Amino acid sequence: MAKASKKAATKKTAAKKAPAKKTATKAPVKAAPKKAAAKKSTRKPNAAFMAPLQPDDTLAAVVGSKPMPRTEIVKKVWDHIKKNNLQDKTNRRMINADAKTRTLFGKDQISMFDLAKIVNNHIKK
Repeated sequence: MAKASKKAATKKTAAKKAPAKKTATKAPVKAAPKKAAAKKSTRKPNAAFMAPLQPDDTLAAVVGSKPMPRTEIVKKVWDHIKKNNLQDKTNRRMINADAKTRTLFGKDQISMFDLAKIVNNHIKK
């Protein structure tokens, strides 16, 4: 019995004394080349987004009277807001109205999430 415990003790100490293996530094793995070139997209832009829409007189005071796509109209409204510093200082989600936009918004302050709805109401279809 003494021999068995002695053998077990030597096995444990032998395992502890074994030097730790050093891992070799591996070179960074390169990403596989993308197959986007081989896979052509068949998606075409939606023509409804690019259809020119006529803004009414109230909206034309801010963006101009020429027909343009809805995306361009919203972009021009945002340009006017940023140029005239109309975003609220404390709550950036709110847009304060100036002389031109007060008639467009219908009130002194609106949420930025209501902007697309307001633009939609001032477009002649």
